[in-house]
Amino acid sequence: MEKQKIIISQDLCQSLTQAIDEVKHDLLFVLCDETTERLCLPVIKDFDCMTGAQLITIPATDSHKTLESLSHVWSELQRMGATRHSLMVNLGGGMVTDLGGFAASTFKRGIPYINIPTTLLSMVDASVGGKTGINFGGLKNEIGVFNNARSVILDTTFLRTMDHENICSGYAEMLKHGLINNEQMWAELLNFSLEFKVESLESLGRMVAESVAVKQRIVTEDPTEQGIRKALNLGHTAGHAFESLALERKPVLHGYAVAWGLIVELYLSCVKTNFPQDKMRQTVAFIKENYGRMDISCDDYPHLIELMHHDKKNQGNSINFTLLGGIGDIRINQTATEDEIKDALDFYREC
Repeated sequence: MEKQKIIISQDLCQSLTQAIDEVKHDLLFVLCDETTERLCLPVIKDFDCMTGAQLITIPATDSHKTLESLSHVWSELQRMGATRHSLMVNLGGGMVTDLGGFAASTFKRGIPYINIPTTLLSMVDASVGGKTGINFGGLKNEIGVFNNARSVILDTTFLRTMDHENICSGYAEMLKHGLINNEQMWAELLNFSLEFKVESLESLGRMVAESVAVKQRIVTEDPTEQGIRKALNLGHTAGHAFESLALERKPVLHGYAVAWGLIVELYLSCVKTNFPQDKMRQTVAFIKENYGRMDISCDDYPHLIELMHHDKKNQGNSINFTLLGGIGDIRINQTATEDEIKDALDFYREC
């Protein structure tokens, strides 16, 4: 894969100008969704480096991370004369960076792209690590490729446009990074107030940089998820099942599903790999306070387990989990029986 540069920006104009100049290109395209076109595009559209850039817009929200939206991006690139030497800037949250990265990776067998994540979730998760893709057949990120952006520009200025729920959504991935990293990071994350204020931006920006560094270190060691990169799956086997079930009812933000998945998988960690119960309960209390829970019943268990069977990291008929023996003590390639998963779902409902 192309090497990916992570830029913690203090001057967005300078950072974007440098990133664009580093990629030889004939035409420049910018992909937004309807929300980021309104709230975020005005921040960059008058930069000199954006002169002549052509805009492509797709509908907002993860429900539009679809083959139809992908086809629209391909059609617009074709209509506006893009070549294999063109460059695309993806300006938006995880849906835009995932779908835009996949569109760029496949158009003309691949054109370079730059990510400018505009949500907390996309800063700490979706825009880093080279995963691109779309939802398909009712399943999250079912179709996609690994292909790094040439640059990822992180500028916390965009967080001023975010509502509380989207801050919480991104923060769940930061909490996951703390759990797989060390106790100091985990404890700081649990003690940070998610009642976001502008004066919190500096502290949050520093924590974002630390969170991105955790993911970047793991991704560099294992770019195509053959080993330790599976650490980043903590909370996601159950979380993606919650998210896919929600798509059939009322969609939820990705980070909320991950937070709920962390409850299930920390319980399994206590049962199977001796994760400390006190740390599990502290983490669960934080999640309960800030994320609530999805309303499920015992009748939903078979479908949730069926959805877990679709997880891309499974081998054979087993459901594969990343569990923890302690904070930072990562145990990849763990399995659980259906009865153990049902017990964990019971705990999730009752906690």
